Amino acid sequence: MADRLDLQLLSLGLKRMAWIRFWIQTALGIVVMGVLAFNNVGGSLSRNADRALGLSPGLSLTTLSFLVLLFSLWQGWLVVRLGRALGSNAKPSRGEAARTIKRGLIADLLGLVFAAVGYQSLAGALFVQASQQTPGIAIGGSGMRENLAITSLEMLSVLSNTQVLFAHLIGLLFSLWFLQRIYRAK
Repeated sequence: MADRLDLQLLSLGLKRMAWIRFWIQTALGIVVMGVLAFNNVGGSLSRNADRALGLSPGLSLTTLSFLVLLFSLWQGWLVVRLGRALGSNAKPSRGEAARTIKRGLIADLLGLVFAAVGYQSLAGALFVQASQQTPGIAIGGSGMRENLAITSLEMLSVLSNTQVLFAHLIGLLFSLWFLQRIYRAK
């Protein structure tokens, strides 16, 4: 079992890093939520809403990854509580601490998978759309309707996916660091 000073340092490190992880993931989650809400409202108001149907699988996976991010945020909060408990008299066991951290790790891995597959879906749909564009720029008239230019709203969809992917990557890196710290303490 670790001596008192090691446990205090471990507790302090876990609390600080868990708070950093929690707030980074929260900020990125707020961005994702805002972009997905804007994309939903803006996509339904768009003149070419039927064109955006190719983005639906990617946006669904991005939304699913966002929901997994919410679970990961809850697990991050539990790691903060774990750090507090290590500094108090009610010390959890190493196995208990590792299980808490591993749940967050699994959630972040699952979120990364959903986000990566969603990213591939979004990029594929935008590639198909870009490959169907006519060369040159059509200004006004019927040429504008035929030229399927990629809109900023569609690029915003890719941005939301990239943000949720990055949030899960941050959570994964922090979880691996937490596990390393837990198992390194003697």
